[in-house]
Amino acid sequence: MQADSGVARPPVMEVRGIHKTFGHRGLFSPGRRVLAARDVSFRLERGRAVALVGESGSGKSTIARIVLRLERPDGGEILIDGADALRREPRGASLAYRGRVQMVFQDPFGSLNPVHDVAHHLVRPLLRHRRAGRGDALGKALELLRTVGLEPAEDFIRRRPYELSGGQRQRVAVARALAVDPDVLVADEPTSMLDVSIRLDILKLFERLKRERRLAILLITHDLASARYLADRILVLFRGRIVEDGPTREVVEDPKHPYTRALLAAIAEGGATEVAERAPAEPGEASGGCPFRLRCPDAMDVCAAEDPAPRAIDGREVRCHLYPAAAPQRPS
Repeated sequence: MQADSGVARPPVMEVRGIHKTFGHRGLFSPGRRVLAARDVSFRLERGRAVALVGESGSGKSTIARIVLRLERPDGGEILIDGADALRREPRGASLAYRGRVQMVFQDPFGSLNPVHDVAHHLVRPLLRHRRAGRGDALGKALELLRTVGLEPAEDFIRRRPYELSGGQRQRVAVARALAVDPDVLVADEPTSMLDVSIRLDILKLFERLKRERRLAILLITHDLASARYLADRILVLFRGRIVEDGPTREVVEDPKHPYTRALLAAIAEGGATEVAERAPAEPGEASGGCPFRLRCPDAMDVCAAEDPAPRAIDGREVRCHLYPAAAPQRPS
């Protein structure tokens, strides 16, 4: 074993300043722009999980699609090995990129082709990404099923998706993502369509893969309870902005932003979000200032005049006027 050189390893992926807006035109309304991501930045480390948390419409899935190169941002960078993938591959993601960044979708049935058996779903990426030859692809597919806890693997390899339970289908979807030996796994609400009784089992699977395979995981979720179990760091997203960013335990046990507190209150109330009831009808209604101010119980005059910049508070970043901004440094 080589001695540690003391040099910090770069993150497997670094997202810097991602910005994305969409045009929207109603049948009887003028066109307007809808903000999906504004100055979104984060790092994905090997063997660590980051949770992107927010309610529906916050921009979580758009950011996931940008990371997967299924959507092109208006600005920003996605660094892989220190190089910006958006500049290096301006026309779209290469096969090599897709081999390093894989996705587990929310719907385990819709993401699998019902016509084909499990073997087809696993052998195809193994061959496409040259992780196996035709002679050993089936054997590797069986190993993947064992890795995700589907045993005896021989009993599952020839089944079709409709012959599997929801949890079993999601395990097949995870096995398919692992087939190309990725560095980054993007999991978009991976337990939300599963029975409550098996959600924890799937989260335990992700936790084991994170630890044993040193996978970097980006968990997209509206559920802070799931984020608390799996993630090492939580990014709380509201209207395309990260409003709180910090270690999971600190964010959950001592939330600083009013929106984070509202999400935690929703868990305590069994999911009935009081914060959602006070939401503006349209995303563009709160123009100017802090976008959360129309819902915020702590809103002040300054919140209508100025969109807060991130503040460093107790080892995390919070976009909120409740906390003092950093004092400008004097020139030396």
